[in-house]
Amino acid sequence: MKWPRELTLVRHDTSEYNVLKELKNKSPEYQQFMKLYEAEPNPTQFVSAQTRGAALCASQAISIGVSDAATDLAHKGANAFIVGRELQHEIELPDIIFVSPYNRTKQTLERMIEGWPELGTVRVVEDDRIREQEHGLATLYNDMLIFWTLHPEQRAYMELHGDMSHYWYRHMQGESVPDVRDRTRDWMATLIRDFSGKRVLAISHHLTILSLRANLERLSAAEFVDLDSHDKPCNVGVTHYLGNPAEGSDGHLTLDYYNKRLYK
Repeated sequence: MKWPRELTLVRHDTSEYNVLKELKNKSPEYQQFMKLYEAEPNPTQFVSAQTRGAALCASQAISIGVSDAATDLAHKGANAFIVGRELQHEIELPDIIFVSPYNRTKQTLERMIEGWPELGTVRVVEDDRIREQEHGLATLYNDMLIFWTLHPEQRAYMELHGDMSHYWYRHMQGESVPDVRDRTRDWMATLIRDFSGKRVLAISHHLTILSLRANLERLSAAEFVDLDSHDKPCNVGVTHYLGNPAEGSDGHLTLDYYNKRLYK
């Protein structure tokens, strides 16, 4: 069989950015921005200088102050430890571990190893092909409404794609979902070439895991958007594929389970 015997995908634990999204609505600066933004007569076409100024203030107030790659885990990766401890009852020890080079994925793996010490004996490869979707310039603002207020042409460009905008839109100095699908296809080719019949564990990200699933199951753009809208990978959710060596060269990976939570 050309595919791995087993492929396990784990999303990173809760990051500081995940926490920021929950807290930003409580920020006085963000509340002021939203008050002005919602009072604009046609914010998709034009916003006042006052609203733009409030957007800049809000972006500074809710800034993490580091790049997406340098964003750390929140809560010390408590759930990642539990997932590592429980995962040893779900799968056999992998032959290889791939991890995105972003801080939050590497820290997730560290905590998983604390829960499952044998994982620490397995070779680890950092691979930037399984990093998160790059949001480019929008990363500076940590909020798409703020980004659109300061760059209205980007909102107009995104809206040209209609209901599929979040799929087809390529972020300014960043990526579209098809870009992510393309680089994960390249990673999948590495699995076929170098890890046929092996057990592979990968610690990755929300959009990356969805892209891998879409590629493995040949999902259309519309099916991808539906999955992302209704069943996003949860933090430290586990997705598991099994190969069928009995099928020889025709064997392929089939979904065993998706987005399984091993913690309460």
